Amino acid sequence: MRVVLAAASVVVLAILPMFAPWLQFVLTLAIAKGFAALGVAILLRAGLISIGHAMFFAASAYGVAFLAARGIGDFASLLVLSVVIAALTGVIVGAFLVRYRAIFFAMLNLAVSMVFYSLFAKLYGITGGSDGMAVPIPSVFGMVLSEPAFKDVLFYLSLVLMVVIGLGIHRYLDSPLGHALSAVHTNEVRLEYLGIPVWAVLLIAYVVSAALAGLGGAIAGFAIGRVVPDFAFWTASGHLVLVAVLGGIGGVPGAFIGALFLELLHTAAVTVTDAWNLIVGAALIAVIMFMPKGLYGLFAREKGAER
Repeated sequence: MRVVLAAASVVVLAILPMFAPWLQFVLTLAIAKGFAALGVAILLRAGLISIGHAMFFAASAYGVAFLAARGIGDFASLLVLSVVIAALTGVIVGAFLVRYRAIFFAMLNLAVSMVFYSLFAKLYGITGGSDGMAVPIPSVFGMVLSEPAFKDVLFYLSLVLMVVIGLGIHRYLDSPLGHALSAVHTNEVRLEYLGIPVWAVLLIAYVVSAALAGLGGAIAGFAIGRVVPDFAFWTASGHLVLVAVLGGIGGVPGAFIGALFLELLHTAAVTVTDAWNLIVGAALIAVIMFMPKGLYGLFAREKGAER
């Protein structure tokens, strides 16, 4: 039943822009944030809160802009290389940070992300400073497309990646490595006694989460057409945590459900009133208070909502 519902949801998302073209950008951005929030949700399964994952989101987006400015104009190459940049950054940062727990992990992630933000904002000659960097329209399989055509390709490719990578992450979370994450949260010492290296388990999860955030950052960079230092600001990281909690960490779809809900609610609220923060805030409070398992809990069975 859940498979049918998921398939129907993807089909609905695919045809929505045909009736409301303005929704295409909103949905593309929501999917991009959904990938990044999914990375945050993976760490939440281990009881680790990252208030700094926007650094990988921004590193990948800047990677796209930087590589495009250096002559790499192929869409697939830019997408893959930018995700690799985010993953390698995750290896370097994660090798140190996964040794910490609780508030120390959260705050160190925040501190490192703010270092990234400062570098993006101050290195004007490389990053463009507060003006950011433009992301030119790349070629797709050797074809030079107009901006509307490229945005169509980007949207539908994002949908395909959401399904394919979502299935891959589901397999990962259902594997021994994925189950070990939950074990870290419940009893880390027992896991060590069983001979399972917790540091390696968490580092793998951290790198996977960084790569997901990087994928989201690359898609957002292509969709917006410009990257700015605010991509790495602490409020952006907090937004990703909020999306992950709002959607629910009981399953992979939760991150995308939370991102879609928040982006659509924000867009609708802005068109209705200037006090859109009040509407968004009230809706978030209602979800958090009355849906402890997040929005995904509405679509998941009681026993299958948490693994």
